[in-house]
Amino acid sequence: MCIKKIVGVLRAISGSPHPKNFTSAIIAAAGMSERFGGDVTKQMTLLCDLPVLAHTIRSYQSCECIHEIVIVAKRNEIPVWERLCERYQFDKVTKIIPGGYTRQESVMNGLDAVHEKSKFVAIADGARCLTTEDQITSVCRAAYKYRAATAAHRSTDTVKIADSKGFIDHTADRDTVWLAQTPQVFKTKMYRAAAYTALKKGVQATDDNSLVEHIKCPIRLVECGTQNLKITTREDLCVAEAILLERQRLEEGQ
Repeated sequence: MCIKKIVGVLRAISGSPHPKNFTSAIIAAAGMSERFGGDVTKQMTLLCDLPVLAHTIRSYQSCECIHEIVIVAKRNEIPVWERLCERYQFDKVTKIIPGGYTRQESVMNGLDAVHEKSKFVAIADGARCLTTEDQITSVCRAAYKYRAATAAHRSTDTVKIADSKGFIDHTADRDTVWLAQTPQVFKTKMYRAAAYTALKKGVQATDDNSLVEHIKCPIRLVECGTQNLKITTREDLCVAEAILLERQRLEEGQ
């Protein structure tokens, strides 16, 4: 076996980035922000002088594993994101397209817009603005090795499963309970099959993992800690700001 083939095999085993693993990031940012409240959507709300979505884009822009970024946004916000991407030289952003009525529809729109070379898709919540380049890399590497992987955090709380009347039915085994995050990374062909199967059967899912689970494909869990939070309420902004300021302080101290 020639050296080039050996290197390729070793990369595949380790899940290392490879030019053939062309990875498209789909950033879902078309939500109505109903739980967030106010006149400005959460993705446009300023966090440490930048819109929430800009922090998310920046992490995927800087990640070596990501080759292109497709942003799915509210139609009336698209011009704002076009100007922002130009200003901050987010040149991996290839398309900014309007979302659908649901998150699932929005991601489908993004899937239809990825490059024909796409081998993997990394699906992200635009409001999960604290995701780091290292976390994206870790999940992508796991997906390159296992075909599907997701950012997650092992639960540290005792989890109770309720019955239909709101009483405790049983206690879940905490050792097997994980809280799903993004990115959620899949082989593009596999995710497309899962998404269109769900569309055909009318399956509604709370996240993209659920679509892939529905076609019985195993998904590797990747521990990404508690800081990879999603902005849902205004209280989350305070936590996110504190984390970003602490990261900045640590970087300046190095």
